[in-house]
Amino acid sequence: MSEQFKSGFAVLVGRPNVGKSTLMNRLIGQKIAITSSKPQTTRNRIQTVYTSEEGQIVFVDTPGIHKAKNRLGDYMVNIAHKSLSDVDVVLWLVEPSNFIGAGERHILEQLKEVKVPVILVINKIDKVKKEELFSFIDTYRREMDFAEIVPVSALKNDNTEELIKCIMRYLPYGPAFYDEDTITDQPMRQIVAELIREKALRSLEEEIPHGIAVTIEKMKRRGKVTDIDATIICERESHKGIIIGKQGSMLKKIGSNARADIEKMLECKVNLQLWVKVKKDWRDSDFLLKNFGYNPSGNE
Repeated sequence: MSEQFKSGFAVLVGRPNVGKSTLMNRLIGQKIAITSSKPQTTRNRIQTVYTSEEGQIVFVDTPGIHKAKNRLGDYMVNIAHKSLSDVDVVLWLVEPSNFIGAGERHILEQLKEVKVPVILVINKIDKVKKEELFSFIDTYRREMDFAEIVPVSALKNDNTEELIKCIMRYLPYGPAFYDEDTITDQPMRQIVAELIREKALRSLEEEIPHGIAVTIEKMKRRGKVTDIDATIICERESHKGIIIGKQGSMLKKIGSNARADIEKMLECKVNLQLWVKVKKDWRDSDFLLKNFGYNPSGNE
């Protein structure tokens, strides 16, 4: 590895649903973080790795910063705030707009205290006219002295290479943290659980998604097939009926969609069995949050 090699950590922050996970998946060239149109899709801090001849960027995707309504919400916000320390560069994702709302202002105040370079990333530029971009950039430039301002479209993969170059500029010289084949520090079981949760998020009615978690009971390779038993946890009996659907139709749809993504990732056939269980108010139970892979204390 050359002496000119750079390596460091870049954290993605922003309000829920601004496209952090989509952008991270795009930058590393593989789907690791789940995405959906519903806010607060990401619940844990997810690290993924981009490696090139020039250097290695460890991306930290965080839950969207929002006003917490339960113990799970507290945990998510705590993780997002803690991730602003111990990194080399912060990427703040916003949508193209001349209006800076209360949610953005809350993040802005925290970023003003950060001691590392902050790159403003204006995402979803495919949704606006090019000539409008200058006024959006100007609106944010007046609020804070950003290291860089980079407009991108994570969805269309527009200007993402320029963003990589900008991040590299602010990383220190040093050896790689991970070998060049590593793309994430997430355990495979956790990625599988998240892929199932993504398919549920995309398929279910509005009131249910925030109240579900997914646990993997079994994941075992058997020749050319991987057997996976997973349970979707929900908070109410009425939700359980909706998740299962008429004659099991919704559960089959979730399972079928998840299986396709899991097979692509594991590169083998998958035998996926799904169950649904009710755990009342699990999002306010420290014991259940820990059981489902969230640490309510916020300690790593």
